[in-house]
Parts: sequence; structure tokens; C-alpha cells
Amino acid sequence: MVDQPGDVWDRRVAGGLAFLRRRLAGDYEVDEFGFDPDLTEAVFHPLLRRLYRDWFRTEVSGLEHVPADGAGLVVGNHSGAVALDALILSTALHHEHPARRYLRLLGADLVFRMPLVSEIARKTGGTVACNSDAERLLRGGEMVGVFPEGFKGVGKLYAERYKLQRFGRGGFVSAALRTGTPIIPVAIVGGEEIYPMLADIKPLARLLKLPYFPVTPTFPWLGPLGMVPLPSKWLIEFCPPIPTAHLVDAADDPLVVFNLADQVRETIQQTLHQLLERRPDPFGP
Repeated sequence: MVDQPGDVWDRRVAGGLAFLRRRLAGDYEVDEFGFDPDLTEAVFHPLLRRLYRDWFRTEVSGLEHVPADGAGLVVGNHSGAVALDALILSTALHHEHPARRYLRLLGADLVFRMPLVSEIARKTGGTVACNSDAERLLRGGEMVGVFPEGFKGVGKLYAERYKLQRFGRGGFVSAALRTGTPIIPVAIVGGEEIYPMLADIKPLARLLKLPYFPVTPTFPWLGPLGMVPLPSKWLIEFCPPIPTAHLVDAADDPLVVFNLADQVRETIQQTLHQLLERRPDPFGP
């Protein structure tokens, strides 16, 4: 039976009123990191789903590699001047996975020093990208998301698109090893085109205490309108998990950590090449 427009609207109003009653009555939970699933599900994910589904026309594959329960460390490539890829990945996993899993994102210190942004990040399940927080989440059976390229990934020029940057010291590998958590590489195509970064005004970035100041075809020339992401076509693929339980005793071995980080990086890079072949037109249907 097809829903009538009036029925859809009635359900939305009823859902909104139920949400308000829960908030006013304090009938919701927030964990030790500040994660508020009720607020995330009712407010943030519906907004992000509009971008995910209608604007970016995202296609997701490989969800069978993401467990229905228990811990997992999802490692992805970073891009796009503004880290929308992390939010879209989180939305895709919750929206498409049969178990509707939340992705607990690890973010840079800068994110948690910014007013409002910090609050939103905490409320939606994010926390600082440090080993102690990552390990606590993994030991609690959470699905954790990390982007080891950091600002080097989101702040690279368009000419370097889909070329993975250095993965740092491999702290994410150590966290996975210490907790025996499988690492799930994920490749994201589409983020590089939303804000094609043509230049980085470094003096202005230093003045504003930012890691970079992007110049794109629309920003800063169009002012606030320049912040509207271009409607690129997105493809997201979760790769087979890499087990770590047999390497728990090697968590402090630099060679093991480096080799595993390199394996994850190479898996993502090769998958990006395959996805780009499937998507010859960045703005196609």
C-alpha cells in the first residue's frame, strides 16, 4: 500500500511531538562521551540523509563486511576541504546496514576546540582521535571510524585527488591490536569533487590558526554560497576486514604496526582506483 502525502506528514508531526516529549521529560540517554542517540536519530541523521541520498546519490557496497554487533575499526580516506566524508560515511552505515549501526568518529583536536561544532560532534558520537578514547570505545563493542590522513587528506589540492597521503604513526593500528578488533578499510569516492581545492592561502590560514585556507571554484568568490557542496556522485565500498586478534602481543612492535597500516592504506588505494573506473563521470547519475 502506497503512503499518501497526508499520512507521511502525520507521521512526521507525531514523531516530532514524541521527540519533544522525550526531551522535555529527560527520557533519553547520553553516554560518557556525550553521545546522544535520540538527538542524532531524530535531528542530525534526517538532515544528512538528504545530502547522502538526494544530493550526492550515494551508492554503498560491501556492507556484509561490517559485523552486526561487536567492535570494528573502520578506516577511510579523507578529502574535500570540509570533512563531509566522515558524516556521509556515518550516515550511510546507519541508514544502509541491517543493524543500523552508529559509527563513533574520531576527530582532530581542532574540531573539539570550535564552539557549537564541538557540541554537535560530541552529541553525534564523536570524540578526540586519541588511543585511550579509541580503545575504550572498541572495548565497549562500538564501531569506530578513523581517517588517518587527517588534515593532510582534507586539505590536499584537487590535482592530488584520490592519492592517499601518509597515515601518520599508525596509532589506529595500535588501538585495534590492543583490543583485538578487526580493521575494516573503506574507500570513498565523491568527496574530492564537492569543494575542488585549487590553492591554499597559507598566510591567511596561519592568521586564522587553521591547517589550511582553501580556494575553490566557488569559495571565497561567492561568499556563503561558496560553501554549498557540488553535487558529485558518491560511491562507498567497505572492504573485507583485516583480523588482528592473533597480533595482540605485537601492539607495541613498530614493524608490525607499520606493515599493517601500509596494508590498510594499499587496500583503500586499490579500491579507490576500482571505484573511479566504475564512476567515469564525477557528476553523473
